Amino acid sequence: MSTPDTQTQGTTDGAPAWPGQDPGSHAADPRATAFAAAHPVRPVPATGPVDTSPAALTPAAADLDSLWKAVVQETRARGNDFHLPISLAYAERLCRAYPEADAELVRVTIVLHDTGWAHVDEARILSEGFTGDWRKAAIRYEHEAEGCKVARRVLPGLGYSAAFIERVCEIIDGHDTRHVAYSIEDALVRDADRLWRFDHAGIALASSWFGMTPDVYTDRLATEIIPELITDAAVQMGTADLARSNALLKTGVIR
Repeated sequence: MSTPDTQTQGTTDGAPAWPGQDPGSHAADPRATAFAAAHPVRPVPATGPVDTSPAALTPAAADLDSLWKAVVQETRARGNDFHLPISLAYAERLCRAYPEADAELVRVTIVLHDTGWAHVDEARILSEGFTGDWRKAAIRYEHEAEGCKVARRVLPGLGYSAAFIERVCEIIDGHDTRHVAYSIEDALVRDADRLWRFDHAGIALASSWFGMTPDVYTDRLATEIIPELITDAAVQMGTADLARSNALLKTGVIR
């Protein structure tokens, strides 16, 4: 593993940016600057145990089942019925690795973060959201905004406070399009959102979205996505999963 602080590309004000991406206006946000100052070593070292076993061995807990039932409609879009539960399993592991984080905020947000895909033009999801400079695609901004609407619709009836809901929406808004994290909770949601791709189920689904064969997609995970991960726990999990998936899918041979 590389030295933790060698993977971060700095922005003009010192806030870390994802490697290989141009720093944008969000870099100057005081929340991003404060998070960068509080976590100067990247990837951020874990303060708790790191579980690198297959995610299928530890499904997410059942205490959010009422939330899942409230968003069944939204899980039927863009593979969310695979993506969201797998991402929640990773989020729970990340919360154990970073016990200082607000686990409830991370877990609720990861369930809701992509629900907005169900409320945008489905024909544009693959045509715009997974081609070209896909991080800047308008459809991605739209799904973030729609995800916040879902959160504000379903969470009050489940007993969540207005302040908590706004914290959820702060993370959802920009989880794909903003290149810096605002908090440790934001960072864990971002990492969980990426980690599911390293599981063989995530590779099968996501490689088809990008029109890539599994070997090409797993190469991309190694060269592009591992360096984007913000926490060291996520790097360890992603690296372990990628090795298992490459062995299972025979990507070293079938290429």
